[in-house]
Amino acid sequence: MKASINGDLLRTSLIFKISAFFFVAVAFFYLGRHWSDGYQQLIFFTSNSQESVVSLSPNYNKFFNVTALIDQNQTQAASDKALAVPSVPPPAPTFPPPPVDSFKKFGILNENGTMSENFEVGEFDPELVDNWVNDTQVETEESSGSSPKFTIKKFGLCPRSMSEYIPCLDNVEAIKKLKSTEKGERFERHCPEGGKVLNCLVPAPKGYRAPIPWPRSRDEVWYSNVPHTRLVEDKGGQNWISRDKDKFKFPGGGTQFIHGANEYLDHISKMIPEIAFGQHTRVVLDVGCGVASFGAYLLSRNVITLSIAPKDVHENQIQFALERGVPAMVAAFSTRRLLSPSQAFDLIHCSRCRINWTRDDGILLLEANRMLRAGGYFVWAAQPVYKHEEVLEEQWEEMLNLTTRLCWKLVKKDGYIAIWQKPFDNSCYLNRAEGTIPPLCDPSDDPDSVWYVDLKACITRLPENGYGSNVTRWPARLQTPPDRLQSIKLDAFISRKELFKAESKYWNEIIGSYVRALHWKKMKLRNVMDMRAGFGGFAAALIDQGLDSWVMNVVPVSGPNTLPVIYDRGLIGVLHDWCEPFDTYPRTYDLLHAANLLSVERKRCSISSIMLEMDRMLRPGGRVYIRDSLAIMDELQEIAKAMGWHVTLRDTSEGPHASYRILGNANTRGKTHYL
Repeated sequence: MKASINGDLLRTSLIFKISAFFFVAVAFFYLGRHWSDGYQQLIFFTSNSQESVVSLSPNYNKFFNVTALIDQNQTQAASDKALAVPSVPPPAPTFPPPPVDSFKKFGILNENGTMSENFEVGEFDPELVDNWVNDTQVETEESSGSSPKFTIKKFGLCPRSMSEYIPCLDNVEAIKKLKSTEKGERFERHCPEGGKVLNCLVPAPKGYRAPIPWPRSRDEVWYSNVPHTRLVEDKGGQNWISRDKDKFKFPGGGTQFIHGANEYLDHISKMIPEIAFGQHTRVVLDVGCGVASFGAYLLSRNVITLSIAPKDVHENQIQFALERGVPAMVAAFSTRRLLSPSQAFDLIHCSRCRINWTRDDGILLLEANRMLRAGGYFVWAAQPVYKHEEVLEEQWEEMLNLTTRLCWKLVKKDGYIAIWQKPFDNSCYLNRAEGTIPPLCDPSDDPDSVWYVDLKACITRLPENGYGSNVTRWPARLQTPPDRLQSIKLDAFISRKELFKAESKYWNEIIGSYVRALHWKKMKLRNVMDMRAGFGGFAAALIDQGLDSWVMNVVPVSGPNTLPVIYDRGLIGVLHDWCEPFDTYPRTYDLLHAANLLSVERKRCSISSIMLEMDRMLRPGGRVYIRDSLAIMDELQEIAKAMGWHVTLRDTSEGPHASYRILGNANTRGKTHYL
């Protein structure tokens, strides 16, 4: 009897437990169904080698009395009070450091909130430009203060006549006021004053087409993109350029090398084998470059050439060069220093560049000497070298006399080319006769100070420690910390070499992630500008990752002058103040990269003026990547949308809680397609 009672109790207890478990399971099932949509959610992450997926729990940030719900054994509608977000958010969870590859996942969120790594940017749509609002629209809002708040809703288009406008070189009013123009002053920078800065979007010429991609662009470009035939008419017989229906063709010739740049380069290499293009000689300056065929053909020999020319009677030389995808910039030997540091170039080339090197005690050749690396070469192909006419022979004698006083050694003269070599140290300078002109520059002169600095008729001293002369050969020099790293005026609490290596590693990892996740190699990125270049790590990373592009490294005057390091590692760049426009034609860059720039410059000038300048330089269909503080992203997005950019905001590799973001525009006033 007792055993029977105990058995009944045992069975009753088991049934009770099973029933309780069943009711708990049902309660959780209905809770899950009830709060499956329409509420704040908890983030879960899953990842595999193919894609990243973001999914959300339906009950994120909700607090429920689960015990009461279980006791009632039924699902009840939650009250508004129960679903309210608490006034004090719960503390953020702490996570272990992400694995090494965690930062590699990037993508774009579509309208359904799904992240995709596959997307493409469509072709430039000219109709959107033609139909763009033609006036800047401003909205007025009443602010809490006494004055109203103005917000730009949409920037208007500039007149078509400004389609090739370069603000600091086309300032007609300022040029008219110049006291003299005999030394080329009109070709220098004369920027508009504050009230006359660019406040509209520079339009493309009618019929503009997406540029022909590199390497085809080396040999042909669309006529409609640079619709000027002056060079064809003037230089057609010299094999520079020709027109073929809707295209310009570039046979690769020049005034002194009408049979082609490759044959000309072979001639130089045979004259001086030590020049060793692509090894000893990596960085070259081509003065008076024409359409830059000299630099275009050096690219295949692992030489990067900065091709420069003024905006003179052949004003579209640099525009043609950049449309071809060749490194180039508008610049002139006139009264101010060029924007490159001392000992920047391994070789300087002048082929009929129309520069009087001996004027004013050789002040222009002294500027070339400042930029020429110790032991570097100066190549001169001009009529005084080979023509036996009285006037030309006098010019040759003047050149010989001047170069001798500069301690340059004439190493070879062959046919129409003469090549000099700069000394490796100051010994020859110090052994010249007393009173020899030009004198040595004062020791206090900073040869790397170039922003609005007048030319000086003196010889730039070489560093006694040999800095700048002993760079390693290419390609090793790209990742070798140069000696001049130690001379940069930089507040650093750790080794400069460690900073150099850390920057290189940082950008190499980021660009690697862009190549994998954002498919940068599939994008037509040829002309690239790094607007705050540092030591050039971004440009070096593009080379390491195998992107077929070149980079104009810009060092802002608002920070330390790191340009000597950039040139020592085999890259090119210039010093610039981003509160002023840059000296390039509109529509000349495929990608503009700005890391931690705008948050710094906004203390000095208007962000909108900088972004309008970025829009001017950017090709239709081009891209911008801005890595900067979260604090200014709202302002940047507002300005970008007012310019017609398609804007995407992404987290950095540090994740959503970092104080930085990446703002990118996928296209400028064109169509964007996501796949």
